[in-house]
Amino acid sequence: MRIDIITVVPGLLDGPFKHSIVARAIKKGLVEIHVHDLREYGLGSRKTVDDYSYGGDAGMVMMVEPVYNIISDLKKERDYDEVIYLSPDGEILTQQISNELSLLGNMIFLCGHYKGIDERIREHLVTREISVGDFVVSGGEIPAALLADSIIRLIPGALSDSTSALSDSFQDGLVAPPVYTRPAEFNGWKVPDILLSGNPKMIEQWQEQKAIERTRERRPKMLEK
Repeated sequence: MRIDIITVVPGLLDGPFKHSIVARAIKKGLVEIHVHDLREYGLGSRKTVDDYSYGGDAGMVMMVEPVYNIISDLKKERDYDEVIYLSPDGEILTQQISNELSLLGNMIFLCGHYKGIDERIREHLVTREISVGDFVVSGGEIPAALLADSIIRLIPGALSDSTSALSDSFQDGLVAPPVYTRPAEFNGWKVPDILLSGNPKMIEQWQEQKAIERTRERRPKMLEK
């Protein structure tokens, strides 16, 4: 898999891909992540990538021409399965979306900034728009890192235990049940006896019941679906 990220603030992405699971996946050759500074495609001597909005609205808008040029250059080198714009009003990111994207080969992530991007980019260049929630942040860089992480950890070999991702919250339509580790008792707080029983069937039933209870408490709409 290859992910190309287009941004006007590449420095914001210096850290997220140098540690933990994503870094190990890169080292193993499971994924390539390339961050591109849109200002290298900026117009004129000042490398301009934004301009005032037609209609007089407040805030600057990312221009169509620099974005078109960098995406065109990337597409000359390889085919892309998706060009994803990280947008507050895109489809809300879910585990199912991450599952779908983890099966793809090459993707472009376009990070918005300022007031947004010229609508013609969305109409003619972007193939999918994804939001990480109904709120606004300063740009698409942190959402892009979040999306990449959610996808990469699903690639076979990225996790040391290949079955771990299958038991994550939301994979089966439920949030994950409570988990415990040693010691069996600390400060008078005990691990449920069932988890110490050594009975796989009873443990599985307990985990399923707890997952349902926790989902009903914290994400009731998931059970409605």
